[in-house]
Amino acid sequence: MKALVALEDGTIFEGESFTGAGEAFGEIVFNTGMTGYQEILTDPSYKGQIVTMTYPIIGSYGINMEDMESARVQPGAFLVKEYNAIPSNFRSTMTLAAFLRQYSILGVEGIDTRALTRHIRQAGAMKGVVSTKTLEPTVLVKMAQESEGLVGRDLVREVTCHQPYGWSKSGPQNGDGFSTASAGKYKVVVMDYGLKYNQLRILAEKGCTIQVLPADAGPDVILGLEPDGIFLSNGPGDPAAVEGVVETVRELLGKKPIFGICLGHQLLGLAYGGITYKLKFGHRGSNQPVKDLETGRIEITSQNHGFCVDLESLDPDEVELTHVNLNDGSLEGMRHKKFPAFSVQYHPENAPGPHDSLYLFDRFVEMME
Repeated sequence: MKALVALEDGTIFEGESFTGAGEAFGEIVFNTGMTGYQEILTDPSYKGQIVTMTYPIIGSYGINMEDMESARVQPGAFLVKEYNAIPSNFRSTMTLAAFLRQYSILGVEGIDTRALTRHIRQAGAMKGVVSTKTLEPTVLVKMAQESEGLVGRDLVREVTCHQPYGWSKSGPQNGDGFSTASAGKYKVVVMDYGLKYNQLRILAEKGCTIQVLPADAGPDVILGLEPDGIFLSNGPGDPAAVEGVVETVRELLGKKPIFGICLGHQLLGLAYGGITYKLKFGHRGSNQPVKDLETGRIEITSQNHGFCVDLESLDPDEVELTHVNLNDGSLEGMRHKKFPAFSVQYHPENAPGPHDSLYLFDRFVEMME
């Protein structure tokens, strides 16, 4: 089934759907990971986006329920060079195509993903539409131009949980007050801005009892649970557009140890009085080099973000730069000098990706101790 990809600048790519008919809108971005497509597809940070994989053959190891990072597929569509319909892996329980169909997500192969990636790198990430229904290029381009982008759009409310839950060995369990969580030494409230399950798995492995709260939970509710620490998760879209959360984070500063990643890091930056800006084409992949300025060590990191905190907008007497991206020099980590709060822009929970940054979870535990 023929499919067209139209970008808002008029660029058109042609491919074929391997999941049936469909149409999807979103910002078209690329991920440079060679593996990890299931974790990428179930990462809520990709809400509102159409994901292109730069590695040419996708689907070789199928899908399994153990590697889910949320309860569903998050991007609007998935673009690959070549889809492998016959997976070979002892853990596989279904094909990638069946998985995408289960959530009514459009999968398209035959796209010249190298050309698409090169175009995005040069022109920047932009709005687009993927369709098997509308095949008139000029009409599709106009649809892409008129579609909703990421800037100014609150996507957190579309991916956050609706009810509190605890994390146990068998996964999420609905319940409040840490009542359904596996027991641990430290009580941690996790703010769900679009979290990935591996963050909860690692916190549990580090001895934390976990209570997950919706993004709109206020400071009284959070502190009323008497946690030892507060974890601010990743999430999708424009941090400046997330309603009410920055004020909550600002109220929490100095009350309990805080660890933020990705969107949580950006929200901390806004709470410190800084500003965020949109990157030209973002950082998405499992091979981004980051330097820890304290140790001089270089970490290979997993990343997925299109926005960044502007270091120049932060008060140097209060906030210290701790990590920097070696590709473009952007801010990758910071620490507050007066309050027990630190954060990183990348994903230390390595799902998918390297394990170089797991020490950050130990740092959080030490801070609670």
